[in-house]
Amino acid sequence: MLKRKLDMFWESVSMSAANIVGNKMRSFLTTLGIIIGVAAIIALMTVVQGATDTMNEQFDAMGLGTLRLQVTGTALKRGLTDAELGELLACEHVGGVSPSLSATVTAKRGGAWSDVITLMGNGEGYFSHNGDLLARGRAINAIDVAQASHVCLLDGDAAKTLFFGEDPMGKTLYLAGQEFTVVGTVDENENASLFAQILFGGASDGTVYVPYTAAKKLVGTSTVSTAEIYVTDPDETDAAVEEMEAALDGIFNYKDDTYTILNMESMTDAMNLMTSMMMSLLVGIASIALVVGGIGIMNMMLVTVTERTTEIGLRKALGAEPGQIQMQFLIEAIILSLLGGVIGVIAGLAISFAICANTDITFSINTFAIALGVSFSAAVGIIFGWAPARKASNLNPIDALRSI
Repeated sequence: MLKRKLDMFWESVSMSAANIVGNKMRSFLTTLGIIIGVAAIIALMTVVQGATDTMNEQFDAMGLGTLRLQVTGTALKRGLTDAELGELLACEHVGGVSPSLSATVTAKRGGAWSDVITLMGNGEGYFSHNGDLLARGRAINAIDVAQASHVCLLDGDAAKTLFFGEDPMGKTLYLAGQEFTVVGTVDENENASLFAQILFGGASDGTVYVPYTAAKKLVGTSTVSTAEIYVTDPDETDAAVEEMEAALDGIFNYKDDTYTILNMESMTDAMNLMTSMMMSLLVGIASIALVVGGIGIMNMMLVTVTERTTEIGLRKALGAEPGQIQMQFLIEAIILSLLGGVIGVIAGLAISFAICANTDITFSINTFAIALGVSFSAAVGIIFGWAPARKASNLNPIDALRSI
């Protein structure tokens, strides 16, 4: 009995496949909606997930247990002095403070110059806590900070702008009219951190890093408005934030909106929530194409039932049961939808790979997206193929044979 049912099932599969192959163009056009829908789901989910992973990697590279302090200050007090930075360093759960200062300055070296170079003033802790940043030479050290030394490091863009075709190591340049010596270069990719661009801004001609004490003199200020705070234990980040808030409230006389403390872990959680919501929205929009494809399959199957009325009548007259007729047409709809799903998966992966290859997004195969796309396509075949299959199984054999 079981063998007979299996034989009938495979016979239905064979007949369905033969009918699909016999109408190649119509079958392709029918599955086109499924192909587009599945490809859109795969491409969108893969690219969004890749972008999310890339941003999370950049956030992680900035370091867990690292806080970003941004001071807006008051009308009378715009930033923090070195003594006030020392108060923050004295907090129990704070292991280090690296002040930061950014500005756009004019840079000149020989006949090459630019008026849109980003000047980044940093403390020695910035490079020690961002070890991957240094590419060549040495980093800014405590002596450079204490003496406000005129030394600098260049990123890739600044090196190309001011030392095109030359090795900048050990050479001099002028920043805002003052001479600085190049003692190192930073990794171009590491410097392209999304967070750094948002926080400090960007310049088309590159970035030059100098001791923050020297940067203060260049821009004519005695305070800084940004700093990296290094927590002694990442598990004690909340305690460190509370201690810093208490110290900063005292520094700014408990005025509201005078500073912001950014926690990288909370930013990562917020980013993941946003991308999850975005992905759900995009998948919902792409699923509309699957619904359209399902309607196309149902339309084709209804036409097929009409065209094969005589065949259905003959099979019923020879003893075929309604369930067997229904199975054949339902299998045909499922094969069409799965065929479209497989082609859509291949197209979606190809599209997402092409997008990632031309951007800084990391490409990785999203197995959940593939499973979702194939499952959707199978569900579409079953849901939209059921009505035509049911119609075929309910045909009266006498009415069906009248056309012979």
